[in-house]
Amino acid sequence: MVPTPRWLLREPSESAAVRLFCIPYSGCGASMYRKWPRFLGDVEVCAVQLPGRENRLREQPYRTYEAMADDLAEALLPYLDRPFAFFGHCGSALPGYETTVRLAERGYPLPARLFVSSQVAPHQGPAGRFLEMSDDELKVEVHELIEQLGGKALPDLVELSVRILRADVEANKRYRPPEPTLLPVPISALGWRHDVEVDHRRMTGWSDCGPATFHLLDGPHYRFMEAPPELMRLLADELAAAAAVA
Repeated sequence: MVPTPRWLLREPSESAAVRLFCIPYSGCGASMYRKWPRFLGDVEVCAVQLPGRENRLREQPYRTYEAMADDLAEALLPYLDRPFAFFGHCGSALPGYETTVRLAERGYPLPARLFVSSQVAPHQGPAGRFLEMSDDELKVEVHELIEQLGGKALPDLVELSVRILRADVEANKRYRPPEPTLLPVPISALGWRHDVEVDHRRMTGWSDCGPATFHLLDGPHYRFMEAPPELMRLLADELAAAAAVA
């Protein structure tokens, strides 16, 4: 297997029965999943690293989710030799969906499940208050997010993060598929009870994208980063069938 170290924080384990590829939240790198366990039973958590952040800082962020999906589908192909799934929260749920579309179009292996957290369906967006924020307003959000991640919000780091977040927000604003692609992939749509960014009641459109089930978890928008036990159980339980046949 040819390694692709740029796209993943670590080389996936050959012993994993299932791989869960986690795409980072807008403006963040793969290290945002550092509080998540490496394994959920037989499921390996594989954090995806996107261009323009952390160890890929010198690269340009993608302007569109479509371009990101084009490359991500090819980069992950060597690791799709066993059951796998995608997880994305808010803006990163949409690249997960679009990458699944690319895999289907190219006849590549398809995920056992697509997890979309705190995001409206692609044909019903874009959505979220970040879309209308100025750079100064985004700086406030980035400052708070860095501290929630356990970092120190140094001015240079905030400026850099705002540049990445602005690119991600603009990609979100450009993503306007006229109608959804119906996928033969089960979709788990995860809403958060106290989420002020994306109301979970707006997520029903995911049923237009494939066979969808809906889950409501306790907590605000950013709680997923803490690896809450109920989220970890849900991910493991919904991938248990895939692990059993691996």
